[in-house]
Amino acid sequence: MLSFIAAPTPALFFTGKGGVGKTSLSCATAVALADAGRRVLLVSTDPASNLADVLGAPVGSTVADVATVPGLRALNVDPEAAARAYRERVVGPMRGVLPDDAVRGIEEGLSGACTTEIAAFDRFAALLAGEGDASGADVVVFDTAPTGHTLRLLELPAAWSGFIDENPGGASCLGPASGLETQRERYEAAASALRDPARTMLVLVARPERPALAEAARSAAELAALGVGSQRLVVNGVFQPTAPADVLAAALEREADRALVEIPPALATLPTETVALRPHNLVGLDALRDLVADHGAHEAPAEAPEVPALPDAAGDLAALVDEVEAAGKGLVLVMGKGGVGKTTVAAAVATELAARGHAVHLTTTDPAAHLGDALGEDVPGEITVSRIDPAAETRRYTDRVLRTKGAGLNDDARRLLAEDLRSPCTEEVAVFHAFSKAVGRAARGFVVMDTAPTGHTLLLLDATGSYHREVLRSSGLPAERVTTPLMRLQDPAFTRVLVVTLAETTPVREAAALQADLRRAGVEPFGWVVNRSLAAARLTDPLLAARAAAEVPEVEAVAERHAPAGPDGPRLAVIPYAIEPPVGGARLRALARGNVRSDAASLSPA
Repeated sequence: MLSFIAAPTPALFFTGKGGVGKTSLSCATAVALADAGRRVLLVSTDPASNLADVLGAPVGSTVADVATVPGLRALNVDPEAAARAYRERVVGPMRGVLPDDAVRGIEEGLSGACTTEIAAFDRFAALLAGEGDASGADVVVFDTAPTGHTLRLLELPAAWSGFIDENPGGASCLGPASGLETQRERYEAAASALRDPARTMLVLVARPERPALAEAARSAAELAALGVGSQRLVVNGVFQPTAPADVLAAALEREADRALVEIPPALATLPTETVALRPHNLVGLDALRDLVADHGAHEAPAEAPEVPALPDAAGDLAALVDEVEAAGKGLVLVMGKGGVGKTTVAAAVATELAARGHAVHLTTTDPAAHLGDALGEDVPGEITVSRIDPAAETRRYTDRVLRTKGAGLNDDARRLLAEDLRSPCTEEVAVFHAFSKAVGRAARGFVVMDTAPTGHTLLLLDATGSYHREVLRSSGLPAERVTTPLMRLQDPAFTRVLVVTLAETTPVREAAALQADLRRAGVEPFGWVVNRSLAAARLTDPLLAARAAAEVPEVEAVAERHAPAGPDGPRLAVIPYAIEPPVGGARLRALARGNVRSDAASLSPA
């Protein structure tokens, strides 16, 4: 039995790079604890949560029993629902007391994406502090967003309690000053719980791959700096081949062994457990119970099943780049759930455009992304690289506001402005301004943007929509005379959105939900990319072949129901599985052109 199931703390956090299996492990842990007779609350703080898919049961934005698992309740912290409830809690008592204009002014102050983040955080802090829905639970299991945004979430208790101490006069994102003392106590309780090893354990989840382990090591160090010292490492998806002649299988085992031998020092001292790769998707209670009942067992079919052919609509990434290139300039947004390979796909698109003679700017909104690691050094053509770094953008934004708006203020007013800018909300505003600047740059050339995982990108788009509405309201100009970032995102001649997914049930559902959310915002996706496909590789290992055969119906569903129509059929690229994200110009162009083959040459470690 996994150690954190045998002896759980009252709060269990699961975090790691997108796609490493956090949700499967957190759900399996919650089910196992409930089966053992504990009262368990399972909470997702990921705006793109898929708890319902994995549990095979409805999960909403209010706590509800999971009918098929006695003792288990579940909750998705929905940022929009949390924001509505938060605004009503702040504004409700003022209706009928203050003038209508004053109430409307407070509502406008609480209408931005900044307040959305604070509302979701406020819900999280209450749960961590053991209040409300968490008060009757023996264990609260948190399934968190991918690493970069989880670190942001875990920094907020200390950041907000410190800001309230330094700014007793009030904060527009939190509401009027009268409620700040209650919130300060809540945030201090949340920060204290995070630092107490008797109350909180953090489980770092990683695949036996060097990028995932490197990110887990960075997380371990940053969490330790926050005072979160009770950490465990779970290496998920450990593969043991049974077909010696399968080059891909052998390369996977070799790379995993190398990654574990070279495990970063920050992880080497942590208690570590492994979970074996399964031949099936981890969806449903039977699969979850099997996962933790014998987590180290290596299951495999006796013989490799036949893998059907992929649909004819499955093309390569270079064909999508052909259409993108025809415009001569524009924005390419690479979007999807964490762990599907957005950074690699973005780097491949940028490399292909640069190799064709175009100047390309490659940037990212993902706090955990590392574009330089994907590009390598032998990149053809002209590519400039940047990263929308939240800390750097916040400093830049703060300096600009103090230099402009603060220029004519007296000392007291300038001091109040500086205090307001120390609010953690300032980071959200600063990141939005940097995002808008990058979007505008695409009017003069190609910009390829590697976005943050789905839920947080949607929050950024929500900020874009809020800004659009505010500009139209305050400018007094007709819409046709105003160009906002949202209008550029909604222009299919300016913006091409590539939706990246894996050929598995849950990632495809999540990508379809992302596409629906984009369409509701008036943004039409350009094409789909199915990344790291085993079905597109040559293999004979029974376990890998079983997983490959399960991929084919998912790719067919993408081709038939989800991929947008192009001039010659669905815009769909399928990228074969490679042992690691291709690094460098030659490998990235091979990936774009569908030349990644499952043989020793393409799969040998870099």
